[in-house]
Amino acid sequence: MSSPTALNKRGNKVHLDDFVFDSEKEALFYQRFVISSGLPFEVHPRFKLTELTKLPGGGGKISQIAYSPDFIIKNMDGSWRHVIDVKNSFGMYGIDQSNKLRFRLFAIKYGHPVEAVVIRKNDFKVITQGVTKPLNEKRPFIARDFDYHWKDATGY
Repeated sequence: MSSPTALNKRGNKVHLDDFVFDSEKEALFYQRFVISSGLPFEVHPRFKLTELTKLPGGGGKISQIAYSPDFIIKNMDGSWRHVIDVKNSFGMYGIDQSNKLRFRLFAIKYGHPVEAVVIRKNDFKVITQGVTKPLNEKRPFIARDFDYHWKDATGY
């Protein structure tokens, strides 16, 4: 079995409510859960995780690392409730090593872990990423709305 390429791992872009979603699943998550929550949110905010770094001796540069979660769901006071990344699965094809590294760097820099979410018909599965006690992908936390804490989707 060959490994997936960037083209076949990603879905088609979906335009909805002045947003561009990376996949149909992401747009469905927005429609089914984000809008109906009544909570403030952001779609694809961009965060710088590392700076552009010049190598000594003027020999080159190391590019910066950035991350854009699919959604940030906020409390009414504007504080972050959930940082969400919608995935097709929790396995190695859904969350690869580069995703895991970005999730860890984000949690370290911004003090809030990323929750990987797999949407289903009436609910969604959640596993908080980058923590020392993540849930097993075969036994994720199940949610119908955002009335939970990210720790509920861990092994703590």
